[in-house]
Amino acid sequence: MILVSKLKIFSFFFVVCYFLVTPTLAIQTKDGTVYFAQPPRLVKAVTTRSETYVWSATYYFTLSLLPDAGVPLERLTITKTEGPGNIRYNQKKIIAFEGTHHKKGPQLAVEEVVVDRETNTVSVTFDPPVPPGKTFTIGLRPVRTPKYGGIYLFGVTAFPVGEKSYGHFLGYGRLHFYDSSNSYD
Repeated sequence: MILVSKLKIFSFFFVVCYFLVTPTLAIQTKDGTVYFAQPPRLVKAVTTRSETYVWSATYYFTLSLLPDAGVPLERLTITKTEGPGNIRYNQKKIIAFEGTHHKKGPQLAVEEVVVDRETNTVSVTFDPPVPPGKTFTIGLRPVRTPKYGGIYLFGVTAFPVGEKSYGHFLGYGRLHFYDSSNSYD
């Protein structure tokens, strides 16, 4: 009787430890599509310049890839979905680093940056991919901020590592630009 009781306690302890120590795995369907076990989170979107049509701004998008994501993040897309006109980006000045725009950590290796002017989408591929448990930031450098004031929405989608990966839409980064005026009427 005592042996059975001790065996039950040991079994319970083993099961609890197994789930605490075993990492979460990515989800892969029969057709090979890979999903995050827990998708990343869009933490914040900010701009360094909120005036219209000015130089030297950076749009920062901070994300958190949770420890139980199950798989590293390989690619991220950011698409301007709301706001007048297109935004031209300086493709060579797009950056990625661990941390936030106020507390920058080590640079992340970016393998490829693709800017699709027709869809207003920036796609950033990491090599190596961003491992689970990291908070990181992407910095986009427009040639100029938008010509017109207003609220601009940027849809953010994250793709896990995998030949056939499912893009998880994380939400919208919201940036507000104010009309610059040189007149003081």
